[in-house]
Amino acid sequence: MMSDATYEGGELTFSVRVVPRASKSELLRGEDGGFRLRITSPPVDGAANDEILRFLSKFLGVAKSSVTIVSGDKSRVKRIRISDADGKAHEMLKAVSSGK
Repeated sequence: MMSDATYEGGELTFSVRVVPRASKSELLRGEDGGFRLRITSPPVDGAANDEILRFLSKFLGVAKSSVTIVSGDKSRVKRIRISDADGKAHEMLKAVSSGK
């Protein structure tokens, strides 16, 4: 899954492969060039999805209400949309994607 982040009209959209029950939550570049999101929560009763929203909003500096799981609600591969995103959020994703 190559990095497929798009930034258009103030909306940032990208896919992530989620790894639940990690020792710490972090966003990484996967071996395939896409995004891998390690989270500490287990995939039970929506806890992992809640942590995804919380982590990404803090990491990208946007409101939690701006982060939406567009698809993959019950899958490890999820499509994420950040509305009201600024160029800084996009640059942060590009930095992760390039391995910086």
